[in-house]
Amino acid sequence: MSVFQLHVNGRLHTVDIDGNMPLLWALRDVLGLKGTKFGCGVAQCGACTVHLDGRAVRSCSVDVGVACLSKITTIEGLSYDGSHPCQKAWVELGVPQCGYCQAGQIMSAAALLAAKPHPSDDDIARSLAGNLCRCGTYVRIRAAVKRAADKP
Repeated sequence: MSVFQLHVNGRLHTVDIDGNMPLLWALRDVLGLKGTKFGCGVAQCGACTVHLDGRAVRSCSVDVGVACLSKITTIEGLSYDGSHPCQKAWVELGVPQCGYCQAGQIMSAAALLAAKPHPSDDDIARSLAGNLCRCGTYVRIRAAVKRAADKP
């Protein structure tokens, strides 16, 4: 065990954990941030997507010892009141069915829009390609990204 400082959602957290622990488990089990979901554990589904310094990453494949060097944003920190354009667009278009993958989908979309405020259809497809939706709401997800791009 080692002591690490994790800068999560604008707050500094000191944790005494194994540096090889995946960030996903530190967020969920140590810090109690349950919005980041476990899907596959091998960075293939996107359910655990968070931002490290604004870049979308799979938290199941990033060790705490690496993540402690970055600013981490989870779905809880994207906006505390659901006012992020992606969150608003998701609600307006009724995107989720079961909702399990949606935090990861939103985090990937938010990173895309922060880097490219008016993405093309190809940009959206590439950015979300690694995020799986068991319910198949891909058409609504892409529409929500486009709607979020049109919001201030």
